[in-house]
Amino acid sequence: MALTHRQKQVLDFIADFVERQRYCPSYEEIARGLKLASLATVHKHVQTLETKQYLRRGFNQSRSLEVSPAYLREWKKDRAPQLEVPLLGRIAAGAPVEAVAGEDSMSFAELVSGDKDLYALQVRGESMIDDHICDGDYVLIEKTSSVNNGEIVVALVRGAETTLKRFYRQPDGSARLQPANSEMGPIFVPMEDLQIQGRLLAVLRKYR
Repeated sequence: MALTHRQKQVLDFIADFVERQRYCPSYEEIARGLKLASLATVHKHVQTLETKQYLRRGFNQSRSLEVSPAYLREWKKDRAPQLEVPLLGRIAAGAPVEAVAGEDSMSFAELVSGDKDLYALQVRGESMIDDHICDGDYVLIEKTSSVNNGEIVVALVRGAETTLKRFYRQPDGSARLQPANSEMGPIFVPMEDLQIQGRLLAVLRKYR
């Protein structure tokens, strides 16, 4: 059934509140959030939305409003942002170089959802070329310090230099940063001199 403009505002407010707070708003919070004159007005809208099957609430329970799954799917789809992540600079795919932060950003909305802590880097060098990561490519990185053996990671070496390599823990407790280029050797680093700053999620290459 069709919604009025105000009914949609009420429904969207509830959906947004639950998304952010992880619990339902009270009638008082709905009234304040939408600048409604009275709780009776909120109650009327909620009843109407129940009748139209956009809302469901538990009997005699507070904070029990639940938006219908069908409307919630559409709401999330409509409000999905064009995901932009900061372009923090360039990263070595050869010898490590100092990373310099910038103010640019890139949109990766079509590649990933927006529920992760992400950033982008531009590759410089060819040490990962056998993994099809080439000089000039952009890589999308999930910010994390917990990675598994064999994952391609952003590694900060000795507090000053970053590089993109496959990460392996060695039996002696050190780390091996393995290039994907048969002409280059691995970098061995004591774990205390290494900080993992993220893992590779996606690669973007621009041809023109």
